[in-house]
Amino acid sequence: VQVVESGGGSVQSGGGLTLSCVVSGYTDSNYFVGWFRRIPGKEREGIACFSSDGSRRYKTSMKVRFTLSRDDKKTFDLQMNSLTPEDSATYYCAAGHSMTRNVCTLAGVDYQYWGPGTQVTVSS
Repeated sequence: VQVVESGGGSVQSGGGLTLSCVVSGYTDSNYFVGWFRRIPGKEREGIACFSSDGSRRYKTSMKVRFTLSRDDKKTFDLQMNSLTPEDSATYYCAAGHSMTRNVCTLAGVDYQYWGPGTQVTVSS
């Protein structure tokens, strides 16, 4: 399984970006995809995830400004709006599967495959 993010870059405060994640290698659709970020000096945090049943989950504090969508079977986008310098981070996409559930979580330990990350820098 391969996970590749794209779409990072620099944006001014108040602007937006859309990150894309392509997941390849799964032989069926029974997997979930999550977006995470790591702000320098802080722990990695979950942003949103997409379950194999089509449901989405968001971190409460990000639900207003971040929107997760699925373009096709393998592409998962994270639209980010009203960005602030505090959103500057490396953003990661991850894919995972479980034998016991098909609902995603925002816990990184539940994901087996990670992309290399894409940098987002928001200037004031």
